[in-house]
Order: sequence, then structure tokens, then C-alpha cells
Amino acid sequence: MEGVITRETSVAIVGGGPGGYEAALVAAQLGAEVTVVEKDGIGGAAVLTDCVPSKALIATADQRADLDVAVRLGVSLPGPAQAPTEGVVARARAINGRILELAAAQSMDIRKSLEQAGVRMLDGAGRLLERGQVQVETADGSLDLTADVVLLATGATPRVLPTAVPDGERILTWQQIYALEDLPGHLVVIGSGVTGAELAQGFLGLGSAVTLVSSRDRVLPGEDADAATLIEDVFRERGMKVLSRSRAQGVERSADGVLVTLTDGRTVEGSHALLAVGSLPQTSGLGLQDLGIELSESGHIVVDRVSRTSVPSVYAAGDCTGVLPLASVAAMQGRIAMWHALGDAVAPLNVRGVAANIFTDPEIATVGIGQRVADELHDVQSVMLPLARNPRAKMQGIEAGFVKLFCRTGYGTVLGGVVVAPKASELVFPVALAVQNRLSVDAVASTITVYPSLSGSIAEAARQLHQSE
Repeated sequence: MEGVITRETSVAIVGGGPGGYEAALVAAQLGAEVTVVEKDGIGGAAVLTDCVPSKALIATADQRADLDVAVRLGVSLPGPAQAPTEGVVARARAINGRILELAAAQSMDIRKSLEQAGVRMLDGAGRLLERGQVQVETADGSLDLTADVVLLATGATPRVLPTAVPDGERILTWQQIYALEDLPGHLVVIGSGVTGAELAQGFLGLGSAVTLVSSRDRVLPGEDADAATLIEDVFRERGMKVLSRSRAQGVERSADGVLVTLTDGRTVEGSHALLAVGSLPQTSGLGLQDLGIELSESGHIVVDRVSRTSVPSVYAAGDCTGVLPLASVAAMQGRIAMWHALGDAVAPLNVRGVAANIFTDPEIATVGIGQRVADELHDVQSVMLPLARNPRAKMQGIEAGFVKLFCRTGYGTVLGGVVVAPKASELVFPVALAVQNRLSVDAVASTITVYPSLSGSIAEAARQLHQSE
């Protein structure tokens, strides 16, 4: 099938993940004729193989881990006193089946929303032929789209090692783990960044033995040092083996598992290996360099704060831009691109108030400046309160966690915060509101919280940062 489709006010979006589908909804709302080109499924990796599935797996692990907490609170379980959860089995086939059904249902919900908005969807791979023209390769042939505005939202893909080639059976990327029919007996996770830490603890919580290979001094090297240290302590207390300052040289299949070789000559045997060594932007094969679209050294598309590339009428959003690898940021980039391109009121992307969360147990939520930046500034005050002192935390058996706030000396303006707690992703919202809206610690402190509640610790931290005149 060949042809050219021309529309008066048209938008072509390559990529149907958060950046793409949110942009499509905005463009349709503003009256544009919108086409979304997606090769793997609406929702992209975020919905089908990454964010939604991984957080669903972690939520399942959390449910099993709650049984251990219940025992500490006095609830009797069938197992022996020294191993009360013995016999509680996580069944990988059932867990992964539910996860994939959930992801498919979420993808379908997004597709229905796009259909209701009048967005056309093409299943295929898109590339730029020239400015304003996209070639789409579908199962039926080639199709050319001519559009006034093009948005690239092609995302990223797991980085692999040439000496550790995934096979989808024993050597896995984080997108392949949901095909497992049995829980790994011993999972060796290579990489201790966000993805590695989350999935290492997820599988540990499901009952796998886990070894985490970390090339740095501690896990989560890019995060708040206090939070990362706490999480690593939790990992070790729960039985995870953490190999610090260790780098994987290669992974190969053994007779019934995998053999991971470290650069210092040591080896680690396991049943499976999970590669979590970062991601690469999916920007090759899109025709970008032929059009003169600027790329960074890492291969990301360079954009400004309204998502424009170096070529007029071509925008980009999401992980292919390398701004912040968060679905929430991708979605906002996509919306901003359409508001700007179609002449609506728009404010440039502001990452100051963007909250991020690491779904370990406990979770780590951050917003605004962190400890590293605060230590470099002379006019920042901070306070850190252990969560174990909170009455609601005591009731729930929560022992690990804290609330940390940063404010401007003299003015009391909230500049950032770190929350380490169960469901920290929910607890960080009032801190994000304060950062985004430049509220003072006194404004936060004077807001009455529920008693008892974990959020009470946020108000208490703000009270301790009160700026006296």
C-alpha cells in the first residue's frame, strides 16, 4: 500500500508512549488532525514492558513482604516461628500473567481515549524523509504522511553488554523478565541504579535469592546518600548479597544457569542474570542526521524547554531527549510541544518541581534540590527526621525511613525534600507543591495534618526549620 496523506492542520507523532499519546490528546483537543505511529503498541515501553509492569511486580513483592511485618505485629502465620512465611509461594507464571494482562488493559484504555479524541493510529515504524514528511513502514507496505508538525517520541531501549548478550531465557533485560514461567532460584542483577535496585528488591521480596553487582561504593550512586545507605542496609538485612565496587566483565550460560565473571576475576553463579546497565535512546534509523537535527554525544535529541529540536516544526519528547527519564516528564514535554506548536498558551518545561520516586521498599521520593546541591550553597538549611519516631509508623511496624527538607535561610522557602518511606511517592506530593509554588516552611508547618499520619513528619520537619525574625 503506497500513498500520501496531506492535511491542512496536521500533526504526525512517531512513538505512542507517554510523550506521544499525551501530545496526541492535546493536539486533538486543539483541533488538529493527528496521526500516531507506533510499532510496539500504544503506551510504548512505559506501559507494556517497563514502568507499569515493573511497578506491578514490585507491588506483588510488597504484598508478600507485608506478611513478615504482620508477624512482627503479632499476627500468626502457618509456618514455624523461625520462618513464619515458609510455604508462602510466589508463582511466576500467575504473577507475570496478571502483569501482562494489566499492561495490555492499560494500553487498550489509552487507545480508546485516543480513538474517542479522533486520533488516527498506525501500527508501524516511522522515519523522517524530510521536514514535515514521515515515512511509515507497516505490515501492508509503505505510507507517507505529510504534516505541519512532527513530534518524535521514540523512547529508549535497554543497554546491553557485548559480553553479556540477552537470550530471553537466562540472560535477561528488564523487558524480558515477564516471560519467565518460574521464579529465578538465584538472580544476579548487574547494575545498582534505579532499575537494578528496584528489581533486585522486587525479586528478593518474591522469594528469589539475589546478588546485586554494584560498580560503585554504594547502591543508587546518583541518589541522596542517606537514602541510598539506608536502602543498602535494608537490602543486606533482608538477605541480599551486595557486591560493592564490583564490575561485571561478562555473562555466559552454564549447564543449568549463568556464570557472571567480574573484572577482578571473581565469578558469581546464578540461575538467571538481569542486565540493568542503563538505556540507549532510540534515535538511529529515524533520518535525523540527514535533516540536520542536532543530537548530543549520547545520541539523544537536543531540545529546548518547549520541546523544539534544531529543525523548525520538528519537536521531540521523552527518553529520546534525555531531559529526565520519567514518564511524567515525557508526558509534559509532549503536551508543551503541542501547546507551543499549535499556538496555545504555554509555559516552558520547569523541572524544579518534578518529583521522582524509586520503588524500593521503603520507597525513595525526591523533589527539588538534594543534599549534594545544598552542601554547595551557603544559604540553605536542612533537617532530617527519622520516620521511626512517627506514631503512625510505629503502629504500622515501619522501622526504616526518614523525611528530609531543605529551605532557603532567612526566607524559609522550601527548596527540596527527600522522603524515604512506604508509599513515599504519595507522601512527597505536599513537598512538591511547596517547591513548585515557592511556599515557606511556615506555610507547610501551619497546615494541620491528620493525627496520626506519616505526613505529620513533613509538617514537623517544616516546624523545625521555622525562620524566626
